[in-house]
Amino acid sequence: MLGWFKRKKKKTPESEPAVQPESVRNNLEAEESGIAGDAAAVAELTPETTPETTPEPAPEPQPESPPEPEPEPEPEQPPNESRDEETTPSEKPAAEEKQEKQAPSMFKRLTERLSRTRESLTQRMDELFLGKKVIDADLFDELEEILVTADLGIATTQELLEFSRKKVHRDGLSDPQSLKKIIKDQLKSYMSGGIESAELILPDGEPFVIMVVGVNGVGKTTTIGKIARKFLQADRSVLLVAADTFRAAASSQLKIWGDRNQIRVIAQHEGADPSSVVYDGLSVAKNDNYDVVLVDTAGRLHTKVNLMEELKKIKRVMNKQLSGAPHEVLLVIDATTGQNGISQANLFNDAVGVTGIALTKLDGTAKGGIVANITRELQLPIRFIGVGEKVEDLRDFDAEEFIEALFTSD
Repeated sequence: MLGWFKRKKKKTPESEPAVQPESVRNNLEAEESGIAGDAAAVAELTPETTPETTPEPAPEPQPESPPEPEPEPEPEQPPNESRDEETTPSEKPAAEEKQEKQAPSMFKRLTERLSRTRESLTQRMDELFLGKKVIDADLFDELEEILVTADLGIATTQELLEFSRKKVHRDGLSDPQSLKKIIKDQLKSYMSGGIESAELILPDGEPFVIMVVGVNGVGKTTTIGKIARKFLQADRSVLLVAADTFRAAASSQLKIWGDRNQIRVIAQHEGADPSSVVYDGLSVAKNDNYDVVLVDTAGRLHTKVNLMEELKKIKRVMNKQLSGAPHEVLLVIDATTGQNGISQANLFNDAVGVTGIALTKLDGTAKGGIVANITRELQLPIRFIGVGEKVEDLRDFDAEEFIEALFTSD
């Protein structure tokens, strides 16, 4: 979670599990001292119940006293200790197995959510390669159509095919399956470009400010609520700022997410100056030592100059109130918009300098190629991808995981 963000390390108490084995050992020793022994000893214990009712066989328990100390010197305790050792490690693997099972289940969920993109891209590629014996010009022509319709973009598609042709010719490849591997590796390199160098670290003694921008209807406010939950799970205090004062009920929607996550929301009346709301929010964040501030801005058409100027003003106010803010300008893009998302990113980047992208609604589109197109065209890292309605469906973007889910076989 939030692999691009440096988190606090939790201290795990190691003294507690040491107490449990001793109590378990004492209980087992008490039990074994009373009932441990061979089958003969167990058979001899059965007459002990009869002496209580009949006084005649009373002398019989006396010869039984010598066998009682036998279990103590005998290696009965080592098996007792081995039981303790078996119980405590068995609990650790259980927790580890739970974590190991959770990771594949999350990967499986991602694979299921990308089914439409996989159908339009990788499955069509498999069908194409299945009927081909050699790599020829006709194969590349049909492959180009598949890549373009998957919203990989004309420029990215041409560059990808040119790279593939050169590699096929240089290595003397003829199997179409080898061509599939070339495309897979190159797409991964597109998606992972620039992410390592764009790692963000929490500033010392100051709030980490994220300014969230995007057009109307991309799921901006919902994405903010889900990101806030991620920071809470990373033991960070979060403050929400409702700077979207133009859209009706925008502040109310953000307050609902604040109530769900038990987070404070700074808001003013509808129609208030967004910059003043941001100024108040950063003042509260500094005074109360919040770790993270998420600022929701008004959704707007990226072609409206006056609205884009308002974003520039908000960014200037942030920098005056807190030097260096915003530390992250996160652009939310709806994956179903296709190539229009590229033009949105270019104009927002020119206005406020986008530093990261959250790509939503990937589960509802067959055009998942936009992921590689955006990272290659804009050289901007993708921070999050949305693959569903639930909170956990907003995932930290991992290029390798995404490619494996996209190219996996059903």
